[in-house]
Amino acid sequence: MFNLFVVLFTFIAMEFVAWFTHKFVMHGLLWYLHKDHHQVEPGFFEKNDAFFLIFAIPSAYCYITGSIYQDFRFYIGIGISLYGLAYFIVHEIIIHQRFKYFTHSNNRYIKAIRRAHKIHHKHLQKEQGENFGMLIVPMKYWKNPNSSN
Repeated sequence: MFNLFVVLFTFIAMEFVAWFTHKFVMHGLLWYLHKDHHQVEPGFFEKNDAFFLIFAIPSAYCYITGSIYQDFRFYIGIGISLYGLAYFIVHEIIIHQRFKYFTHSNNRYIKAIRRAHKIHHKHLQKEQGENFGMLIVPMKYWKNPNSSN
């Protein structure tokens, strides 16, 4: 039961880690890697995809050390990996439709999350951004998910 708690806690905590990293690192020091995500350039891959590897490092570390020492770090690695999978599905497939599986949906959550992300992408520079999270959607986007904003 403790291990499941560690996985769930880590998954939830990762939303806040991702928010912080997105706001202060991706739109800050490492903007040069994130810029092509806001200012689309030709090609399937983006420099922004490097963040997949950046987030995979602590997960791999936790898997390895947790396996060696047979402790909770293994389950932290699982939580980080599950968040990474959720992020990939929501961000790459559902929102940006890099793979054309979710082109239309009437689900309120999906509409709200797409709307919030659309507002985030209205800003082409690193300043003045909003909606840096991924899975937690501010209530204002739930209220009218069919709006054009």
